[in-house]
Amino acid sequence: MSQRFGLLAATAAIALALGVALPVTAFGAMEKTVQVGGAPMYPSKNIIQNAINSKDHTTLVAAVKAAGLVATLESKGPFTVFAPTNAAFAKLPAGTVENLVKPENKDTLTKILTYHVVPGRLTAPVLIKMVRDGGGMAKLKTVEGAELVVKQAGPGKLTVTDAKGDVSMITIADVLQSNGVIHVIDTVLLPM
Repeated sequence: MSQRFGLLAATAAIALALGVALPVTAFGAMEKTVQVGGAPMYPSKNIIQNAINSKDHTTLVAAVKAAGLVATLESKGPFTVFAPTNAAFAKLPAGTVENLVKPENKDTLTKILTYHVVPGRLTAPVLIKMVRDGGGMAKLKTVEGAELVVKQAGPGKLTVTDAKGDVSMITIADVLQSNGVIHVIDTVLLPM
């Protein structure tokens, strides 16, 4: 028992020195987290449980709630979510977000949000392989039904292009979730 405690203490000390959060799970194992919006994202939690803690995703969370998609994103999945930050939503024309979250615009909001979701757990290494195998691009069919195009933009960097041709950079990749993966993006993707 003391050897196990010593190993846990050494791991925690190394993690602390490296600035990596490794909280203890219910099973006593260490869990590597990624910081998003000032909060640790726990791989043992689902997309919604993590997203609600990110200061950078309050607009996205409010939109998901307004669209009635909370239960979907809490389900088993797996899902790959391209998650726009508050700053990404702020790039939209003034009044757009306030208009979209109105009950009468729920269908349009749902269409936009589900355009940010792809079935499966597509981590950055998987996406990079898909891009290479696709001759420089990977076409992803979203839950909404339209396609997103992923391209490599330098070593380890990926972009996502929407149907309008707008390009979003993945700023934080591979935020692992119990029901998929989140990639933080800097631009809202639009299917129309």
